[in-house]
Amino acid sequence: MERRGLLFVVSAPSGAGKTTLCKEVLAVVPNLTHSISYTTRKPRPGEAHGREYYFVDEHVFQQMVERNEFAEWAPVYGHMYGTPRTALTETLEKGIDVLLEIDVQGAMVIKKKFADGIFIYIMPPSIDVLRHRLLQRGGDPPEEIQRRLQKAREEIWSYREYFYIVRNEDMPQARKELEAIILAERIKTKRLDIGWLEENFIREKEEKSSDHSASETVERSVKHDA
Repeated sequence: MERRGLLFVVSAPSGAGKTTLCKEVLAVVPNLTHSISYTTRKPRPGEAHGREYYFVDEHVFQQMVERNEFAEWAPVYGHMYGTPRTALTETLEKGIDVLLEIDVQGAMVIKKKFADGIFIYIMPPSIDVLRHRLLQRGGDPPEEIQRRLQKAREEIWSYREYFYIVRNEDMPQARKELEAIILAERIKTKRLDIGWLEENFIREKEEKSSDHSASETVERSVKHDA
């Protein structure tokens, strides 16, 4: 039976380093791709359409909602975000693992629809470190940063809904932990390819047993004729 891809859902407060971590893991882990979401917000410096997000206007986004093209969608910080349904399911059906970066609200919707998903939460070291990172990032006015910090305080308590917590205090260490989660999930016993097990261990034993029985039958026949 062909392997179905695994869905890794990664959430974090804004500024926790989720996007950077995911990019680094995608660069080193084979057979892993990034689910590209749609958003109505404008690109930040360095972002490109079709790479970080598909950037569309609200009219286009609303049309996609009406056509039921999203696995989930929601407003986040005044903008709309949505996960394309067809692209996600087709990639998983091809046996390719998918890394989905998404906010807590969207992750909970995905959790109901993809029961076999693996949910990972990226935790900042503290709210003060998070504030510093948001200030360093630039581009957001003080009131927006304050709003993101307040939302972070609220969302962090959703960590219980996730299977793994990665504390992003040291980026290289956090990357190793995220990579380790992905690799460990791939080799869990419940994901074992039973066909491979039967072909390499069970069937081989049965064939040898059958050959041995046939050999004994021939030997007995020869002795009887003699």
